[in-house]
This record gives sequence, structure tokens and C-alpha cells, in this order.
Amino acid sequence: MYEIARYECIYVPEKIFKYVSDVQTPQGILAILEKNNSNIEIDYTQDVIVALDNVQDPGNLGTILRTVDSVGLTQILISKNSADSYNSKVVRSTMGAIFRVKIIECENLENTLKELQKHKFEIVVSSLQAKNTIYDVDYHKKVIIIGNEANGVETNIQEMADKKVKIPMLGKTESLNASVATGIILYEYVRDVIRGEKK
Repeated sequence: MYEIARYECIYVPEKIFKYVSDVQTPQGILAILEKNNSNIEIDYTQDVIVALDNVQDPGNLGTILRTVDSVGLTQILISKNSADSYNSKVVRSTMGAIFRVKIIECENLENTLKELQKHKFEIVVSSLQAKNTIYDVDYHKKVIIIGNEANGVETNIQEMADKKVKIPMLGKTESLNASVATGIILYEYVRDVIRGEKK
């Protein structure tokens, strides 16, 4: 007997289950949960805040949420033109992180970033033309902007950035997947945290 059977469950025939599921080989269990919209305020006490600017791919969004959770951050800012945070593919690819990371959907990302600057945060964007790399950043009071998969960070947000950095690449590839780039940058933040703990 499954542990879950102790709770309120509804059992349905396999045909109906496959109809309501959007995957080819479902695992046999579905859950219906209410969105938690009770606290959408930004936590200004965190050292790093990730903001997504028009990230379209649900797989990227879900993987980024999982990565944000993995480094101990508890919130993420998402522009209104990004993929739906509660898309089933997003939820699956977070592997549960969606329940631990507060998703703050921004009606106007530029205005939200200006408010963060008032709270002494610096805006960091990636740019292939930047002289500095992600290794030159002190990851304290920073907002890391992750841009659209095809077009990068919008021009108006690039213009308001306090720092522009690039991920150095030794091979011939010119750019990285949005979720991969997020992981590389956030683990530089982790390196900073570990260095600080060792001092």
C-alpha cells in the first residue's frame, strides 16, 4: 500500500488518467494544489536575486527554478512575457523546487529593477561585448538578469545595468542555453559564499 493512500485520494480508470495527463507514460499519481499567492513581496535581504527577462522555454524556466533552489535562494522575478510559471512542463522540470522558490511575476520588470536599485542592488546582465567576466563580480546585493533565449536581455534593461559581464568560452560556441548560463553564474555566487565561510 502506497504511503499516499493514507490521504484523500480519488481513483480513476487508466483511460481517464491518461486523458488528464499530458505525458505519454504518466507515473500514475497526480496532485491538485492551490497556488500560493499570499506573499509576493520581494525579500531584499538576499544577496542575489535572479530575474528572467522574457524567457520562453518552459524547460529552461523549470531548470532555472531548480538551480535557484539548489544554491539556497528562495525567490525569482519573472517578466510578464516569460513562459507560464505553472505550465506542466515547468512544474515537472523543477523536480519540486517550485514549492520552495517564491515566484514574483513582474508587470513591468524595468520598474521592479529600478526599485531594487533603490534598495542598493546592482543590476548585472550578460553581454558578449563585455570586458569583465562573471569571475570579476562580487556577488553581494546583485540582481542577475537572464534574457530571452534568442534575443538576450532587452535593450532598455541592458542600458540600466550597473555591470555587464560575459561567460568566457574557449571553444567556438558563441552562446549558451539560458538555464546552463544561469547555473554557471549562480555557482560563482556559491563559490563566493564558500570562500566567505572559510575566512
